[in-house]
Amino acid sequence: MTGRGQVFDGMAGMLLIWLALRLVVLAAIIDLTAHIVPGIHVSGGFAWLLWVALIFSVINLILGPLFHLISLPFIILTLGLFLLVVNAALLAITAGLSSHLAVDNFGSAVLGGLLIAVFSWLAELLLPLRRRGRHHGSPAPAGDRA
Repeated sequence: MTGRGQVFDGMAGMLLIWLALRLVVLAAIIDLTAHIVPGIHVSGGFAWLLWVALIFSVINLILGPLFHLISLPFIILTLGLFLLVVNAALLAITAGLSSHLAVDNFGSAVLGGLLIAVFSWLAELLLPLRRRGRHHGSPAPAGDRA
């Protein structure tokens, strides 16, 4: 195998580890939210939590930007508070697609969406899962070069 192929395999492996770590963190956040909010229930073990986190991630990836764009006037009008409704809708859609997540009412969905957003933000602060300050094409700082 050439050097280029080995680099690509290494990058693909790192990407899979990064995605798996983000999924585990999201599963833990959803579990914590379900323990705090009385109207949100998760059934099954940790494997099902990972499944719910995967569904939530895909829903967020596909429908999140669309909902943000459609509701942009309301988001601007309410100074961002309408994002709570968007997050609640994404959580409710996830609950509708999964038999292992149940959301009892709209209030629980709003509070759950808020807590998931806050805990995800805190997890990002404590355990940075994104590269900060550098883009893929930019050169490494002088101290990072070998």
